[in-house]
Amino acid sequence: MRSSKPKGKLLVIPLGGLGEIGKNMTVFQYGDDIVILDAGLSFPEDDMLGIDLVIPDMSYLFENRDKVRGVVLTHGHEDHIGALSYLLREVNVPVYGSRLALGLVEGRLKENRVGKYNLVPTNPGDELTLGVFKIGFIQGSHSIPDACGIYFKTPVGTVVHTGDFKIDQTPVDNKLIDIHKFAELGNQGVMLLMSDSTNAERPGYTASERTVTAALDVQFRAAKNRIIMASFASNVLRVGQAIQTAAKYGRKVVVMGRSMVNVVGISTEMGYLDIPEGVLIEPEEMKNYRDDQLLILTTGSQGEPMAGLSRMASGTHRSVAIVPGDTVIFSATPIPGNEKSVSRTIDSLLRLGAHVVYERSSGVHVSGHASREELKLMLNLVRPKYFIPVHGEYRMLRQHGALAEEMGVPSENVFYGENGHVFEFTRKAARMAGKVKAGRVFIDGLGVGDVGNIVIRDRQQLANEGVIIVVVTLDKQRNALLSGPDLVSRGFVYVRDAGGLMNEAQQKVRQALDRCSERNLSDWSSIKVQVKETLGKFLMEKTGRRPMILPIIMEV
Repeated sequence: MRSSKPKGKLLVIPLGGLGEIGKNMTVFQYGDDIVILDAGLSFPEDDMLGIDLVIPDMSYLFENRDKVRGVVLTHGHEDHIGALSYLLREVNVPVYGSRLALGLVEGRLKENRVGKYNLVPTNPGDELTLGVFKIGFIQGSHSIPDACGIYFKTPVGTVVHTGDFKIDQTPVDNKLIDIHKFAELGNQGVMLLMSDSTNAERPGYTASERTVTAALDVQFRAAKNRIIMASFASNVLRVGQAIQTAAKYGRKVVVMGRSMVNVVGISTEMGYLDIPEGVLIEPEEMKNYRDDQLLILTTGSQGEPMAGLSRMASGTHRSVAIVPGDTVIFSATPIPGNEKSVSRTIDSLLRLGAHVVYERSSGVHVSGHASREELKLMLNLVRPKYFIPVHGEYRMLRQHGALAEEMGVPSENVFYGENGHVFEFTRKAARMAGKVKAGRVFIDGLGVGDVGNIVIRDRQQLANEGVIIVVVTLDKQRNALLSGPDLVSRGFVYVRDAGGLMNEAQQKVRQALDRCSERNLSDWSSIKVQVKETLGKFLMEKTGRRPMILPIIMEV
């Protein structure tokens, strides 16, 4: 849908991150000016077979590319920057964000061979103008340095977006969230607040990141052999805590996993990680040290099949084999949808004799998102007229909305939506104003969007039920069967153990072909339909399964 000119109206259009965790992306539009907030990705769910990444459908932006003035980033996590490579190929506009966020973005752009780009570093407290929008950056507090809240001063009022945040009174990097700026904006009058809902179900306050240091200290002190720690690569503060604790106990640090190596390299180069000299070593140097002198930092905290820790757990890692006595620390909690994968990885590690630290009570991980009391404080500081809970699954949004109502926001001023919904604001009113195209675009290898729901459904059927290939040769002149039908089974039954079933299936196919011949059916598509229907019904009756059936007809 190409936009009309919404003169006098501010349109807020989430393309991702609403009703889900991940692929955060929001469009702000006034007249002919569009500004994009974040452009993130998410990782595939278990049933998205063969898919590498998932990004938002950006059709609306591609159709209105001449109106896009720039992209503004809240921070450098993948669920906020991971789709930029795909956006900038089509819409080449400036990208504004912290030095670290842009450093991580640049690494991604080079990796994906995006030729031209314009990255503009900003600092908390900076303001810039894009079209009619005056945009400001507010120091935040999250699990990555220099996370920011963003405000938009528009012709119809001020919008505040918290970004991912918590109110950490003792942050590891000593950069306190600027609650004074949020309060100042609240005093000036805020039309709309959009706030992080990830922990809207969790009572109380989120623990400080600094508590993780003490918890890691306990585990490092107790470990008698090698320590392997898995975390999000982009959780720079956590990685820094692990490296400092390793240095304290005389351990060398080996960084494994492409994304972890990249993030540590960029963060060190930019001064966000302070690594004591001589602590980092290469994987091939591990043999020079005893097990109790090593810490291995790796990816795989979400049970991703190809990540370092998962390959260690399955015995397929080229450098590290888990042995009894290893301590494995999961310094992350599973993203919704990844619980089964994480549990399988933990089970495999325990079977190999490792001591696995993963319980929340161990304190080796704290959330980077605000709990209910902090969300209340943010609402009290900003005191918005309208409220849209964002960054969370739908139940989290509803919990956060109910919290806003408790804090005095009228229920009719709290808006819930899905990706693609258009929220329209004027000086006097707000309403839902229809939808634009939104959804998921699958990245499979080098393909972007060429795999859709139908292909995913086919892959699921192949994985769950298998495939039967039916090969027949027909006489073109007489429309008679010359050879076959030959049946090939893959993932359905083992032919040697199911000879009777396959012979019966052949007979059923032959009967279907005879019926086609009697009716003078020579059209390939009609013959294929008859074969598929007859064989599918027979196999369902005999086995209770529905394999994919692929008839192949050759004419002579």
